[in-house]
Amino acid sequence: MTILLVAVAVAFAVSMGAHYTGACMGMPHALGAVSSRAALWIMAPLTLLGAALASHGVQHTVGFDLVTRPLTVVAAVIVLGVAFALTSLFNVLRIPSSTIQILVFSVAGAALAGHAGVRWGTIVTLAVVWVIAPPVAAVVGFAATRALDRVPGIRPLTTVTGSAAAVAAAVPAVPAATDAESATGAESGPATLRGAAMVGVALTAVGAAASFTMGANDVANAAGSLVGTGTFTALTAGAVCGAGLAVGVLTWGRPLLRKVAFDIVTVDRPMATAAQLVQAVVVLCAVAFGLFTSMNQALVGAMAGAGMARGRHAVKTASLYGILRGWLIGPAAGIAAAYLITLAVGAAGVAVA
Repeated sequence: MTILLVAVAVAFAVSMGAHYTGACMGMPHALGAVSSRAALWIMAPLTLLGAALASHGVQHTVGFDLVTRPLTVVAAVIVLGVAFALTSLFNVLRIPSSTIQILVFSVAGAALAGHAGVRWGTIVTLAVVWVIAPPVAAVVGFAATRALDRVPGIRPLTTVTGSAAAVAAAVPAVPAATDAESATGAESGPATLRGAAMVGVALTAVGAAASFTMGANDVANAAGSLVGTGTFTALTAGAVCGAGLAVGVLTWGRPLLRKVAFDIVTVDRPMATAAQLVQAVVVLCAVAFGLFTSMNQALVGAMAGAGMARGRHAVKTASLYGILRGWLIGPAAGIAAAYLITLAVGAAGVAVA
């Protein structure tokens, strides 16, 4: 069962690595700041580093702080299997969800069925973080976009309408000023090109920061159970599952790279830079306290704030509704599925407590 637990954890990590390429490097690639190959090779090692070096607090939270006593190896396999299956199912059905939220409530479901006891105080604390992260990201995203707009030569250099995937191929690496920019008085010429290059580098850099943050934030979904069951130390679990994340980025990440988890209505390089930076900062702050939150939801909030700074609706109402729906569907499905499967496995004579 221990070998099965490690195998499921690594498979889950590989899936998450591919899934989050869009959340970390989708906008830099879509806006022409970096090629797909370079984006994936930048992301993979930074994801591994974040998982190995900065995830110990969140691994401890998943492994020990959600339950009154650690889950058995069998229960941990059920938790990872349920979280993996539900995340994959919701992706196929295009139902917005958070892997973190599904995982936390899957742990709660297995613990209830196995009489391990649930630390509801920790789960409430996590829920509060999940609720406040998007609006906090929106406020900071608003301020960051306004600050970037005050830097000479870094006015909007590329404006994109539609989803990132739909426009990626149409955006040159160093774009010229658009008609819309001319109408708003944006400058053109060498200064604009230098500004485009500067913002392109900055956008790639914050995508790299988001990649490190994703490793630190999300690897606990897979590695936490390895720590809680005593299979590995936090460092080893982070490194093993971090390697899984990196493999997922490099093998299956390319088709998903351009698929940011929500539809962007209007976005340009400075807005994208501000939003991606805010996403990384907000999530990394949570990780520093041993907490974790949704990368995609933080990015949606940051994009909303960046859009408001320009007087635009940068995020569709459907995306915000999707977050609310995900808060209900994901946790409910996780706790119910894990509870029922754990009960069934226990009734079959397998020790789950």
